[in-house]
Amino acid sequence: MKPITIIKVTISDINELQKIGLQTFKETFADSNSEENMKSYLKEGFSVEKLTTELNNENSEFYFAKIDNEVIGYLKVNFGESQTELKDNKALEIERIYVSKEFHGKSIGQLLYSKAIEVAKHKGSEYAWLGVWEENPRAIRFYEKNGFVAFDKHIFKLGDDEQTDIMMKLKLN
Repeated sequence: MKPITIIKVTISDINELQKIGLQTFKETFADSNSEENMKSYLKEGFSVEKLTTELNNENSEFYFAKIDNEVIGYLKVNFGESQTELKDNKALEIERIYVSKEFHGKSIGQLLYSKAIEVAKHKGSEYAWLGVWEENPRAIRFYEKNGFVAFDKHIFKLGDDEQTDIMMKLKLN
């Protein structure tokens, strides 16, 4: 396989971010959710307005995984007040790691995950945390393999469907 580069996303990359975001979310969750709930979430969650706000937020960072200038996955991390739940200054939240289906099993997720941990350590975070859908065993196994342990649950709304996310954390030092 060709070399993979991990690069920080800027506002000028918003169209590519929207494209990979929509594509990978659909690939991951379309089969398990109603078309209506998917449409509603995708329209809201990946609107140019929402992505612009997120990209301009100094407490959030996005990174692309690229091969030959093609975006094949991405990462979103949050710290401080931008965290969706805990808002702990000693923590970094991994909000999203998504990889195009055709690149599953090729360690792209692991590269993006490693970038998240690098950012967390650079920020002096004591731990990283995330929420993962309880019906996504592939992702749960990935995080367990990387040392994350479940510590709580929370509700994630996809359209009008309330889904349970398992909250997991990893101590960094």
